[in-house]
Amino acid sequence: MAMAAFIAMTGQGSTVWFNACEIDPAGISLPEKGSYGVWGWIPVDYATSITINGQTFPFERKKEKNDPDYVWVKAGDITLNEEKAMISVGEKVMGVVLSTALEFAPSKVMKDMRVYDQPRGVADRRALTAKHTDTVFVMPYFNTKDAWEAFAAKLRRRILLSSGLLPLPEKTSLKAKIFDLVKHDDYTVEKVHFEARPGFLVTGNLYRPVGKGPFPGVVCPHGHWEHGRLNDDKRGSVPGRCITLARMGIVAFSYDMIGYVDSQQFPHNWGGEREKLWGIHPFAMQLWSSIRAVDFITSLPEVDPQRIGCTGASGGGTQTFALCSVEPRICVAAPVNMISSTMQGGCLCENAPIIRLCNSNMEIGALMAPKPLLMVSASGDWTRETPHVEYPSIRGIYALYGAEDRVQNVPIDAEHNYNQSSREAMYRFFGKWLLGGDHWANYTEPAFTVEEESKLRVFPDKDAVKKYPSRGKILESIIKDNQKKWDAVFPKKEEDVETFRKDYGDVLAAVTGAEIPRANDLALERVSMEERKDQGYVVERWIIGRAAAGDAIPALFYRSYATVPQDAVLIVHGKGKAFLADGKESGPGGVVKGLIEQGKAVLCIDAFLIGEHHAPDKRTERLCAGKFMDTFQPTDTGCRIQDVLTALAFLRARRDMTGQINLIGLQEGGMWCLFASAIDGQVPITVVDLNAFPVDNDEAWEKEYYIPCIRSIGDVRTSAALIAPRSLLVMNASDAKYFPWARIEEGMLDNAALMAAVK
Repeated sequence: MAMAAFIAMTGQGSTVWFNACEIDPAGISLPEKGSYGVWGWIPVDYATSITINGQTFPFERKKEKNDPDYVWVKAGDITLNEEKAMISVGEKVMGVVLSTALEFAPSKVMKDMRVYDQPRGVADRRALTAKHTDTVFVMPYFNTKDAWEAFAAKLRRRILLSSGLLPLPEKTSLKAKIFDLVKHDDYTVEKVHFEARPGFLVTGNLYRPVGKGPFPGVVCPHGHWEHGRLNDDKRGSVPGRCITLARMGIVAFSYDMIGYVDSQQFPHNWGGEREKLWGIHPFAMQLWSSIRAVDFITSLPEVDPQRIGCTGASGGGTQTFALCSVEPRICVAAPVNMISSTMQGGCLCENAPIIRLCNSNMEIGALMAPKPLLMVSASGDWTRETPHVEYPSIRGIYALYGAEDRVQNVPIDAEHNYNQSSREAMYRFFGKWLLGGDHWANYTEPAFTVEEESKLRVFPDKDAVKKYPSRGKILESIIKDNQKKWDAVFPKKEEDVETFRKDYGDVLAAVTGAEIPRANDLALERVSMEERKDQGYVVERWIIGRAAAGDAIPALFYRSYATVPQDAVLIVHGKGKAFLADGKESGPGGVVKGLIEQGKAVLCIDAFLIGEHHAPDKRTERLCAGKFMDTFQPTDTGCRIQDVLTALAFLRARRDMTGQINLIGLQEGGMWCLFASAIDGQVPITVVDLNAFPVDNDEAWEKEYYIPCIRSIGDVRTSAALIAPRSLLVMNASDAKYFPWARIEEGMLDNAALMAAVK
């Protein structure tokens, strides 16, 4: 987010501030016509210039005693009679100020706009590094079962949230159709389709043993093989796997990934950020399809619902451990060639937003513990290190349950596969844990013959699927369903809020990736301190952050000479702390100054990628790595919400504060503060400006405050409810209905009213 030019207007004149990197080629807007002094922030002993409306002003400053490397120099005056000025700067000019004030000293004014007195920005690791599918992950150690299970519960919940599945949707009628039976001596195969959601089909084949059962059941997602569930070659035969399982005495259901074979209502790769706001994407659709596949197979009278397994390779391996992470009915699993510390999946269907903010596939795979888990790995792909990395890591979780015998790794010397050797490892494992007995230990796969395609295709006529609802209609239906199910759990009156908080108080932190730092988690650097005894306060300049995350938040902290300890107010302006300064006179601006005079301490910050996150001559662009940024790290909005929480933690960690910390969010900062206060849970008074943001507009959320899944969990409504019954004052709300227990102000409060609101 670019910082616009800062304009200060008083009865004594107007002043316009801007950094060199903020100069708009279309011109800089002026607050008034008139004669302006021209100031530049330039290096000493270096000749440079500024050009305004074709008039060039040369700058040069010979180094004087005690001069820093960069100084503010006045070059001259210019009369500007247009609404805009066309400006360009020479080399190494870091900033420009135009001021109509006769007496003006930018070096003094800047002290209340910046932490650094020299032209630099902070080094925030969140902007400079990025996790991605090929990052090498190290699984953390969990010393106790309780520690693991606390982590596991949060991870399961995050996976459900990521896919719009919290709370779970209604399990509507499957309307299953099983047809075109093909009989063999030792198994049968049929075509199947059912509706995972009304109008949305899951398609596949059902392989059954001969006999009455009860039989175990296995669901078989297929992965990114060329021919999907019909793939039959040396690298992997999905029909061959299912035929053999049926011959062993197991009912097997092989079903299509979205966009493969008979699943043609959606392409395989589809969707964007708008759908992700609602927790809708390929991973989510496939996860729900897999849950409904378990519903389908357990509905068969010959299937024992207490003996259900799941296995797939590659993308089917991802589907396997994703399903096992949230579906308690799966009691045995074999994700093949996929649980890796070095590759997390290369497709949209494997990279749901937020699912790897604090983990890799190793932790997701470990959610199967203590149920039986087989890890088949290959020497020729990203699971080559499984025997000495991923398997010992996950076995460590099983050890917490005393269940090391239930997890096994079988390494195969082959390329990426689900070949005969890999399948035989699975048959033996499933034979032991689903069928019982020692006679499966050396089982080998008998020869099989796969049916011709016409006997397996659910819709041999590719146009047959056109009679079912289109992708657009299905997506809009899911959005409406997500709204409806959240409305059902949302508190209807203030006394219901506590129950809502117990059930859903963690959802905002989960989707934003934000956390409440502990005092000892903070990394703090005080850059400078200035006493202003004649004005009754001290200003401290800080870079604050979290040590482990490497974030760096520029902050100006004002504390009065009033009695210690003091109450505090955190003020977050969407365009940065410079907009809280008096841009013409030295000192803080009106609301900050007024709070100091009341004896309050005041903290002003630049949230992520705002203000001093950029050097004056060069904006910091967040490093993008890979195609799935929102899978692995918080969005910019999530980082800004985190910065508010970190700033609150800084104030609470100070021993000269009372712990009574109120919060003001202005312009874009209002939304960040609304979410942060809801997550933090301790701010007595929260005052936010929502800038007339159109809450019901998905495009606006995508553009201004993108957070995956935020719409599916009630966005501002949920934030406001979680703040209740604490005091919440909302200015410029587009609709008061979202804030039933808040005080609403239609416009912006003036400085005096803002000060009174947090008194």
